[in-house]
Amino acid sequence: MKNHLLKLFCLLLPVLFLTGCWQEELPEENTGLIQPGEELPEREEPELLLPEAFSLPYAPDQSLDPIGCPDGPQQTVASLICEGLFRLTPGLETENVLCESYAYDPERCVYTLTLRPGVLFSDGSPLTARDVRAALERARQSERYQSRLSQVSSISARDGAVTIALSRPNTGFPALLDIPISKESGGVPLGTGPYLLSQDEGGAYLAANPTWWRGGGQPVNRINLTEASGQDAVLYRFSSHEVQLITADLTGTAPAALTGSVSQWEADTAILQYVGLNTAAAPLDSAALRQALGESLNREHIVSGFFSGHARAAQFPVSPLSRLYPEELEVRFSADAPAQAVSRTGYIPERTLTLLVNGENGFKTAAADYLAESFTAAGVPVETRVLPWEEYTAALEAGDFDLYYGEVRLTADWDLSPLLSTGGALNYGSWADARTDELLAAYGAAENRAAAMEALCRHLQRQSPILPVCFKSTSVLTQANVLEGLTPTAAEPLYNLTGCTVRLREN
Repeated sequence: MKNHLLKLFCLLLPVLFLTGCWQEELPEENTGLIQPGEELPEREEPELLLPEAFSLPYAPDQSLDPIGCPDGPQQTVASLICEGLFRLTPGLETENVLCESYAYDPERCVYTLTLRPGVLFSDGSPLTARDVRAALERARQSERYQSRLSQVSSISARDGAVTIALSRPNTGFPALLDIPISKESGGVPLGTGPYLLSQDEGGAYLAANPTWWRGGGQPVNRINLTEASGQDAVLYRFSSHEVQLITADLTGTAPAALTGSVSQWEADTAILQYVGLNTAAAPLDSAALRQALGESLNREHIVSGFFSGHARAAQFPVSPLSRLYPEELEVRFSADAPAQAVSRTGYIPERTLTLLVNGENGFKTAAADYLAESFTAAGVPVETRVLPWEEYTAALEAGDFDLYYGEVRLTADWDLSPLLSTGGALNYGSWADARTDELLAAYGAAENRAAAMEALCRHLQRQSPILPVCFKSTSVLTQANVLEGLTPTAAEPLYNLTGCTVRLREN
């Protein structure tokens, strides 16, 4: 336990520095008690260090094409230039953007999307169905979106509408169409968003798009783009106040360690962390034992103690923020319940089970160690086996494990087929269950998606082929006092752009 606490303390050091948890010692003369009748000394207000202009990091040697550009600063800039047919809200729900309305034909699995009229690209040309079709076809071939759009069999365009035919039913498909729509002009991506890419003697910058269909409301007319290629350069620019906003995974493999006065917002994601189980081999071929292990998970403690709140505890493989999450099925954690549940199964340990974990991420290894201790305390001896990424993934592919600590980026339609269907690409635990397959298919075709998800989760709760732990969040960091009213999403750090206030130094 001592080693466990030391490891956790070391992991939290960067976050403690970042969030300002360290307090300076007060000077001795200020530590005395205030005497009766004595007035409190006046305290000087700290000076606000506001910038003259709002700036974002930008790599001029990398593309700003939102379909092909890398994650991080380029995606943040691109999100201000281009918009999708839909976008995801902070609550991970689908919101119409360039699509005004849509109709779904369940018999043919065909969506007809009617485009919003009067939308212009930043060069003044109208948004057409052909433009949308071309962008989506390009996305189908891209590394970023190819898997997401694998169910698309054809796309056609006509008279301000785009028709998309699917290979299987999916009543949640619009959630997958937050793909930015752009067209190229001389190597520069053109979008319909609030800003357009411009250039002057000072370099590249974003200028407010005067033809934006929302009619204005941008908090600043100009956003400077400051050259920063690579994570180290981005962190340096931010620490030196040359840029005012960055995104960061504070529980990732290489978490950012920053000091100074920083404001922080969390954006929820569809990235699920979970415990996978080898359901094809004893002893975890027993549903009763798997369910008992599930009762050993103190998810709230894992989120607060190991991920510093940069995650959201979840008992089911759908985000608790989603209206599809069956909150009424949740079971409250009890410290005594795990041992009692294991005892009821009649399980007698014959060996120590192995829990695989990727060694490159210290947060995951600390959480895995804690889970192994929890399972052992409940009566199922488990030890962690820490492996480099290549060996870890090879062991999963080979089924060489009892349990593993896994992470998967789910799609926003909450299609769990790759993870839980028989033969699913991410079904490393070899879960094969006809009833699960039926419920997955029923959910995909359901008009009442919430009821279908509840039925699926109820079955998963009884069978426990995986043990969900939490959904990660990503952090949006800004220089203190510069932005107010920010409500970010993972794809759009400046999601509520028109509701933001950017505070700049008065000239």
